Amino acid sequence: MEPAEHTWPGAQPLRQTRFGSWSVWQAESVRRVLLSAAVAALATVGAYAAALRRRQFHWGATPDEAVMPLPGDDLLGRVDLEATRAVTVQAGVEDVWPWLAQMGQGRGGLYSYDWVENLVGCQMNSAKHVAPEWQDVEVGDDFRIHPDVALKVVLVNPPLALVVEGGVSATGEATVGDAGAPYDFTWAFVLVPVTPDQSRLVVRERYRCHTTAARALVEVVAVVSFVMTERMLRGIRDRAEAELPTF
Repeated sequence: MEPAEHTWPGAQPLRQTRFGSWSVWQAESVRRVLLSAAVAALATVGAYAAALRRRQFHWGATPDEAVMPLPGDDLLGRVDLEATRAVTVQAGVEDVWPWLAQMGQGRGGLYSYDWVENLVGCQMNSAKHVAPEWQDVEVGDDFRIHPDVALKVVLVNPPLALVVEGGVSATGEATVGDAGAPYDFTWAFVLVPVTPDQSRLVVRERYRCHTTAARALVEVVAVVSFVMTERMLRGIRDRAEAELPTF
């Protein structure tokens, strides 16, 4: 004889599922739990992504360095994206400056991942020594990042600051002074004395976008820049600490 089915007032009817007989209430409860878990997971991923974004924009920089005014900030005014990164160098500013003065393609390089830059034809060969012939840098000079692409030097204050301005369009062309450029860009290299034998190298990128599409482009550029700038900061630090310039 079949056992009697137990019922109670208000009980939900059973429905057959691949997991067996669940009440409508049980199925709805599971659905709500799964939905809550999915929302929590998405929120966690979003918070993690935001934290990583903040970290890569301020790699190595102190909270004060991330917000302090730097040379070149006045060139663009309001910007859509700003990244400030820094490293401590166990050398005085006068000993670090020569490595900044000779930066650029066809000169001392950018001290980053040359092999990555050369994949897109940059012909970069970062110097291991300070070269006297590359020490002269003046406002208006080209600051090349590719044989066919040059930013412009807009501020020189030895041995404390070097600022360049420009941008690169989606076609790879330089955009200095181009009203149709997707964004305006400044790149500041600033040395802050800590002691006579120690300094902070602070590098700031600022982007002012002209279109919504440019905003998306800049987000991608900034991620690539983080990888290359982190290596560049370490490259300058290691060179300055390993060899004092001799002329």
